[in-house]
Amino acid sequence: MRSVPPSAPLIGAHVDSADPLTAAAACGAEVIQFFLTDPQSYAAPKPHAHADAIRASGLEIYIHSPYRLNVATMNNRIRIPSRKLLLQHAQAAAEIGAKGLVVHGGHMDKGDDLAAGFANWRKTFAYAQENGGFPLPILIENTAGGDNACARRFDALARLWDAVAEFGAGFCLDTCHAHAAGEDLSGIVDRVLSITGRIDLVHANDSRDPFDSGADRHDNIGKGHIDPNLIVDVVRAAGAPAVVETPAAGHSADISLLRAGIA
Repeated sequence: MRSVPPSAPLIGAHVDSADPLTAAAACGAEVIQFFLTDPQSYAAPKPHAHADAIRASGLEIYIHSPYRLNVATMNNRIRIPSRKLLLQHAQAAAEIGAKGLVVHGGHMDKGDDLAAGFANWRKTFAYAQENGGFPLPILIENTAGGDNACARRFDALARLWDAVAEFGAGFCLDTCHAHAAGEDLSGIVDRVLSITGRIDLVHANDSRDPFDSGADRHDNIGKGHIDPNLIVDVVRAAGAPAVVETPAAGHSADISLLRAGIA
């Protein structure tokens, strides 16, 4: 692990959950993110085989919740299990010393009132409080697509934050998602902070697709449609830990590019 000035954000990667410490060492990550289960399943997390080593590693750890979670939806068969699973993942993440649990902002079906989605987010935090509370920060992430999404456009994000800020919700800023959602990366940190008051984690990703495409497809930095300097500027301005969620073969290069850019 490198020695960094106190003001320099930690840089790392989203890594495979089977052996995250080996993956971190291979790409030079000082902060890592990984899943605790198959991201496309509703499975409850089990104790991690390397939990003791992860806790003792000195790395900063973040866990990403499954993609299928959607606590905003009006569909009871998705919303209710999603609430329960979010709490289970938060508890499991805390057990291995994670700093936060990332979860996508969610979306409503076409024709549903977005206000109901924000209310459902409030109910998610209330459910957690009724069951012992979230043991670590829940970091809501901006999303790339969907015309009825809670955290794609920043006007919707502001309404979501009005609903959840009092619960201590955290925020994860994804550069690919913002670009794909039609949010200009220039000055984006100030715009986010004016809404949320905080950025806890940055997902520093390039985008395979053009601006405002709505497509959530990450690429290695400098390989996609985003000016690499804009990604570096976001990481520097946010001052928060940053992880790349890009193709793994390019993790070392992505991390080196970001470190050189913010040096």
